[in-house]
Amino acid sequence: MNTSQVLIVGAGPTGLMLALRLARHGVAFRIIDSNSGPGEASRAMAVHARTLEFYQQMGFADELVALGIKIEAMHLHEAGRELASLPLGEIGTGLSPYPFVLSLPQDEHELFLIGKLARAHVEVEWQTTLESWVQVDGEVRATITKHGQRQHGVFDYLCGCDGVRSTVRSIAGIDFSGGTYEHRYYVADAEVAGGNTDLHVHLGENAFALMLPVRTSGMQRLIGILPDRPDNAPAPVFDDVRGAVESLLDVQVRHVNWFSSYRVHHRVATHFRQRRCFLLGDAAHVHSPVGGQGMNTGIGDAVNLAWKLAKKLHGQAGDTLLDTYESERIGFARSLVATTDRAFRAIVAQGVGGRLLRRWLLPHALPYLSGFEPTRRLLFKTVSQIQISYEDSALSGGHAEQLRGGDRLPWLSDGPQDNFTALRSMDWQLHIYGEPAPELLNEARALKLPVHCYAFNAAAKLAGLGRDCAYLVRPDGHIALAMQLQQSGAMRALALRLGLDFSSAIESRMAPSRKVQP
Repeated sequence: MNTSQVLIVGAGPTGLMLALRLARHGVAFRIIDSNSGPGEASRAMAVHARTLEFYQQMGFADELVALGIKIEAMHLHEAGRELASLPLGEIGTGLSPYPFVLSLPQDEHELFLIGKLARAHVEVEWQTTLESWVQVDGEVRATITKHGQRQHGVFDYLCGCDGVRSTVRSIAGIDFSGGTYEHRYYVADAEVAGGNTDLHVHLGENAFALMLPVRTSGMQRLIGILPDRPDNAPAPVFDDVRGAVESLLDVQVRHVNWFSSYRVHHRVATHFRQRRCFLLGDAAHVHSPVGGQGMNTGIGDAVNLAWKLAKKLHGQAGDTLLDTYESERIGFARSLVATTDRAFRAIVAQGVGGRLLRRWLLPHALPYLSGFEPTRRLLFKTVSQIQISYEDSALSGGHAEQLRGGDRLPWLSDGPQDNFTALRSMDWQLHIYGEPAPELLNEARALKLPVHCYAFNAAAKLAGLGRDCAYLVRPDGHIALAMQLQQSGAMRALALRLGLDFSSAIESRMAPSRKVQP
């Protein structure tokens, strides 16, 4: 029986993914949320390929895809006139089993994940609030209020997935440095005459509007900059922006289902770990909505942390493994916030530079460059997050052909070969593309590592894999060691350095909870 427990605070996509992965790894946990139930607004809507690959590991990616809408093209507008159109469709063909951008409203996404948790016999504890917590003697002691009743619980680890105004982060005293954009933004779900299955973007000086489909029922997501308003003005409504939206995007809005306004922040927590406390998702990083990266990044945080917590709690790793969560994810978060900040400021900038970007560079250069396969591949790799690498991590080492330790394992699908099928075990494993060396097989056997051998062919070469090269693959599908010559000893050295046991500790099941006293 597993007697460890994690407290997850926040049941948005990040917290739900963390819960699902911990459940698969047999770790006991509670997941709480102060809200009365799942969100009812669409909020985040882009689901990228890397997120779908994580879902494929768990066996339900195709179910989620069936709920959403694949974005076929992006249209650029200025002053109500279309400047350019960029086909998206299957832009990542050959790079991922999910070579597209999926539009799915966050509320439907959350309900889907909650349903998967329920099938694992786990319920989110709604109307349950974290009041306080403290780390004492190697454990986390938390005070929780559930339906008005106070509880005291003791946990091994605390995971803050509780958003921008994170209670977990606030109590930890972790700085959330950054800033807030000057303008206030609106977001709406609306019905548009004629329907739409593409992404439409309007660019202008201090003007920005975006439309994309978010529901198979025909609703559209509208995002834009609110006109300047006096501080004492009443709360904005859609009619305040209707004229601008319809003119900028050349549409007619028939009905508005939901409307809200908000400020956009660009912030990254100074630390993602404080001993037994971890920050994930919006509690750790927030940024411009450019590229639809926020929710996907939080889900990536959850995947990165879940298997590391499981290894530590099962006694199969030292504490150094947990340190790699912050070192791997905070670097990506900082880079993402800086990149989206620069991109967003550039597309709404005043002056000659901004006009040059909007009226010439984007409408002319982008469609031209997208006609070249290398450009399309780079665009997809970047937006889809399959290009994320942990090359500088303590877990990463080696270089084989085009791949380094820390890179995502490339997808290889050629006839009967599909190397992502093996990843469904969510365990450490060794991949060899070509002929295996007996010494390496003996080392893998001694370390209780599953070995998967694939034929080296043109498809493997195109994917960047090397002939007769070996790759030690982590439970999240990233390469730990890339071994050009299949040298023995490197895997054992990594295990000794980090106190790692590569073997699978448990069957995929739900472990019982402990240490909770109402």
